[in-house]
Amino acid sequence: MLIHERNDKIWEPMKSNCSKCSGLCCTALFFSKADGFPKDKVSGQPCINLLNDYRCKIHPQLEKQKMKGCIGYDCFGAGQQVTQIIYQGQTWRDMPNRATEIFDVFIMVFKLYQIRYYLTEAMLLIPAQPLKNSVQSLIEENIKICQDQPGNILSFDLEQYRHRANHILKQVCKLLPQSVHSEGKKVPANFLGGNFKGQDMSGADLSAKLLIAANFEKSLFNGTLFLGADTRDTNFKNADLSEAVFLTQGQVNSAKGNRQTKLPYHLDYPVTWK
Repeated sequence: MLIHERNDKIWEPMKSNCSKCSGLCCTALFFSKADGFPKDKVSGQPCINLLNDYRCKIHPQLEKQKMKGCIGYDCFGAGQQVTQIIYQGQTWRDMPNRATEIFDVFIMVFKLYQIRYYLTEAMLLIPAQPLKNSVQSLIEENIKICQDQPGNILSFDLEQYRHRANHILKQVCKLLPQSVHSEGKKVPANFLGGNFKGQDMSGADLSAKLLIAANFEKSLFNGTLFLGADTRDTNFKNADLSEAVFLTQGQVNSAKGNRQTKLPYHLDYPVTWK
């Protein structure tokens, strides 16, 4: 059952383009070796593998070296927005006296882009059309602040905005089960490492669920909610995720799949999926 409207153009700003960034995710963020990064590092410190041209020295070997944290990360396009639009191509190396500000702006814009991603999908969900105007208003507010001056971005009341966005998203989530006729569908309390091969998960609410290492090979996810689900090493080989809801590129990158896995049209196949 088709529950999404297709709009390729609207997703373009939320696709990460590392070639237009300045290694912000590799510098601004805290890393832990235990989470699949090269080594522990504090926020504001460049990764040991970040080159002078802001590329990754070991990028072709990330899978071989089991850098799951690096493979799974996705900034929703915040990196190029901060580098190219907000700072007009100037980087933290060009302006070391403003480096901390740049990193703080990136973290704020990343959080806003993450919210914008979910709102964008909500606007394209056919069952959520009654809420379209409210969602559009929140998206326009998001776009405006992410094009503003650094000081205004840093002083933006993110929590108040997040509260309003979450209120709308909860309403969207309530409308979805009705569209796939799965009202009251129950899901297991624990998915960790479980075998759910070939099951119809349509309409299930997997929001914030730990799906780590669960087997969903050949399963169907029509209208299934993935908001905040942990998909590290989840097996989606030959599964149909084409109409999954609130599934992100980062979640896909963290999971296992293949070229027979059906993804939502706006998401890309990870290079690790053969």
